[in-house]
Amino acid sequence: MNSLEDPVSQPRLDRRERIDRARARAWALQIHYRWESGGREGSLRDALVETTGTRRIAPRRLPFVRALLVNMDEHLPEIDRALADALDNWSFERLSVIDRGVLRIGAVELLYSDDVPPKVAIQEAIRLAEAYGGNESPRFVNGVLDALYKRGVAGA
Repeated sequence: MNSLEDPVSQPRLDRRERIDRARARAWALQIHYRWESGGREGSLRDALVETTGTRRIAPRRLPFVRALLVNMDEHLPEIDRALADALDNWSFERLSVIDRGVLRIGAVELLYSDDVPPKVAIQEAIRLAEAYGGNESPRFVNGVLDALYKRGVAGA
């Protein structure tokens, strides 16, 4: 049984760790935005290196930022395909850069993070959408990631 199926085996994070992860997700979204707005030149890892050259990310947050971006880099075609399949009457490329980034981060956590429970991954993506997206972004993100999870993609 994997950790997605057994919430009891999920490690409980203390308040500081939860805050660090939330802020790390926000950094990952900013770096994704920079990368995609720059024409997707290079990798997300390159965008992370460029960002850390001019901005200071707290050292305790950097490993989680790096893990999100590395997983996104390594699995981007699969992530985008899974999200496109979960979209109802929408083209993935028509989404705003922010919504696309939030969905990718949520999908990375659903698909490739054994230490993040699926409901937490979805809730954290909704929080990012509330903070950085448009008025409809939180509801949209919830619907797409919930569909992705219900299709069993997250448990595969």
